[in-house]
Amino acid sequence: MMKRSYLQSAGLAAGGWTRGLILLLAFAGQPVWAQSMALAPAQVEFTFKPGQPLQFDLGVSNRGGAPTVMRANVTDLWYNDRNEKVFDRPGSWPRSAANWIEVVPPQITVPAGGTGSLRVVITPPAQVSGGYYAVVFLESRPELVQDAQAGQKAVFATMRLGCLVLLSAENTEHYGIELADTHVTPPDASHPLKVDFQLWNNSNTHIFPETRVAIVNSHRELVAKAEAEIRRFLPQQKDGVSATWAGSLSPGSYTAIVTVAYGKDKIQTTDIPFTVGETQIVQSAESVKDK
Repeated sequence: MMKRSYLQSAGLAAGGWTRGLILLLAFAGQPVWAQSMALAPAQVEFTFKPGQPLQFDLGVSNRGGAPTVMRANVTDLWYNDRNEKVFDRPGSWPRSAANWIEVVPPQITVPAGGTGSLRVVITPPAQVSGGYYAVVFLESRPELVQDAQAGQKAVFATMRLGCLVLLSAENTEHYGIELADTHVTPPDASHPLKVDFQLWNNSNTHIFPETRVAIVNSHRELVAKAEAEIRRFLPQQKDGVSATWAGSLSPGSYTAIVTVAYGKDKIQTTDIPFTVGETQIVQSAESVKDK
């Protein structure tokens, strides 16, 4: 069954439709027709039973003045060493779901000012565990965006609208994270307080970690709170997480209590002591004096 659809939480919803993931494969200034197409949903998440098919519908909206032909194409969804999305041919990555997916019909013509729909059918194997990933793209035919000019060829563009598909095999998920390189930058006159750390998702499935930071003083009294942006981490993905607080703290000793909620009711907490202002100067002076 469908677990969640991350439209509004990911900031992708717009009047019931979303542009989804849009790629212009060749362009000379973004063409007007690219603004006329929209796709919903832009991302889906399913928990499935291994060996049992599931399906969902994709809707395409054409606000332009001419019909548009869109052809379906399915690729892998993964990440590179810069944590950028990578769309490779089906089966390129161990946790690929692209070969499980069929789009019916494989091509549609969306009428001017109208809508169209396609069905996405997913047939997972029986022997799988953890998370698997793909992107369903709808790709237009090449459109002329710049006429041929003296010494230059005509320029054509192809638009792709994409829906990210995040799958997890039911009752096979194993969750775990590690936090490293934790650091607090105290606030000053020109910078907010900032908490940074590296998060490693060593789960066998994707997570959406929710990070909250509580700042307490030496008496364990709460003096500030902060939250980090909720982002997707695929299995074994590592990336930096930051939370900021735009306030001021009096000189003294503090602790940042970092709490990360992830997976199914999993929580990990770490404490990061730090000092603000004159406290560190006093401590340094006393250390020199003792010597």
